[in-house]
Amino acid sequence: MVIAPAYPWQQAIFTTAIEFDAEPLSLLQGAIPAGLQGTFYRNGPGRLHRGSQRVGHWFDGDGAILAVHFQDGTAQGLLRYVQTKGYQAEERAGRYLFPNYGMTTPGLLWERLFGKNVKNCANTSILPLSDRLLALWEGGAPHQLDRQSLHTLGLDTLGNLTPTTPYSAHPKRDPKTGEIYNFGVSLGRNATLHLYRSAPNGTIKKRVDVLLEGLPLIHDFVMAGRYLVFLIPPVRLNILPLMFNLKSYSEALEWQPDLGTQILIIDRENLEIIQRGEAPAWFQWHFANGCLIDEKFIRLQLVRYADFSTNEYLREVSTGHPLTEAPGHLWELEFNLQTGELNKETQLTERNCEFPVVPDAHLGQSWRYTYCSMKRVGASLLTEIDSVIGCYDQSNQTWQEFDCGEGYYCMEPVHISYADGDYLISLIFNSIQAQSELWIFPAAQFTDGPCCQLRLPHIVPFGFHGKWANF
Repeated sequence: MVIAPAYPWQQAIFTTAIEFDAEPLSLLQGAIPAGLQGTFYRNGPGRLHRGSQRVGHWFDGDGAILAVHFQDGTAQGLLRYVQTKGYQAEERAGRYLFPNYGMTTPGLLWERLFGKNVKNCANTSILPLSDRLLALWEGGAPHQLDRQSLHTLGLDTLGNLTPTTPYSAHPKRDPKTGEIYNFGVSLGRNATLHLYRSAPNGTIKKRVDVLLEGLPLIHDFVMAGRYLVFLIPPVRLNILPLMFNLKSYSEALEWQPDLGTQILIIDRENLEIIQRGEAPAWFQWHFANGCLIDEKFIRLQLVRYADFSTNEYLREVSTGHPLTEAPGHLWELEFNLQTGELNKETQLTERNCEFPVVPDAHLGQSWRYTYCSMKRVGASLLTEIDSVIGCYDQSNQTWQEFDCGEGYYCMEPVHISYADGDYLISLIFNSIQAQSELWIFPAAQFTDGPCCQLRLPHIVPFGFHGKWANF
């Protein structure tokens, strides 16, 4: 069932992605930065309906990967769906067959009670490695893709996973050693937090399993110096209706603010918990970065929500009728390593924002700039999405921003570092021309606007996360 857009930006959500082979991107304005070599990858839900059926949540869409290869002053783009077994089965059937984050098994009650396994959507993020690309979805193992053609090569167990072992969509790569840290959460009577430390090629070298209380939702974590920090929000899964397929995973998640936020600080070397703490109740999807202030304190930034209503807003986005306001703001937190206590908390903006990123070279270390996507001043939380690229400067505690313009919408900015300079790159939806574009900004002067605007052959639905790879 195709949903008629009520707002211009919804074309960038409801349009079903059309696969296309590598083809040169047309230049709309400016020029590709001289010497730019590498690939911009982006992942997200490529389709939200099949026939008369639509997904239950934005998170349920099938993963579609965009790649834009830059070389010798040219840019070639291509888009491919990740050929998961679930996607292939549903393509053959022409309908949805599997439960997911926001979906129970379609069909009669008997089929719903004894439903099929959850489909790995491979739709959240990507991890570029030296010899392959991983499409990430936190409920199972990653899918391995060819870096150039995006052809799906199958599940990648990284030497230590089963096909259904969770591997989150937010790994952290140490910019000095190349080691990769990640986690996953398995469900049982209580949840198990799997902690992974991997070689630069992705192979898991060490895994530690930690039993948690209850069944929490954990989407992201942060690396800060020699530590990993998990802030576990007070969202818990009511597993009984999920077991009988009477509610989807999303519907079975309950906000329990009396539990507060649990703090876990973990030593990166041995993956052992070295400190626990508690903080007031809030929810976060994404962290920007973290670092050690000294031997006693950890500083980190995140986009923080007052409660879990953000999940309902994201569900409503997929229906075409968002009704729930769920503002998120950039916060800075300081934790005491000796006690695990929250020592200081500072809200850095009153503006609604998401997708905070920092340059990869500063991951886990002291940093200056935090980039994000934002709504413009006065924009409705329900009828508008992000159309501003913002930057928080730690050195003087000020914000800079670039408004993409009326009718233009942006998603997560991705930072590019290479020999001739630093840039930002963002997927833009031009609702005036009904087309997707790729804009490149000089990072130091991004408020002056893009130095290069490229047109993509088809509308690329907005997704979640992108990465730049210097190959």
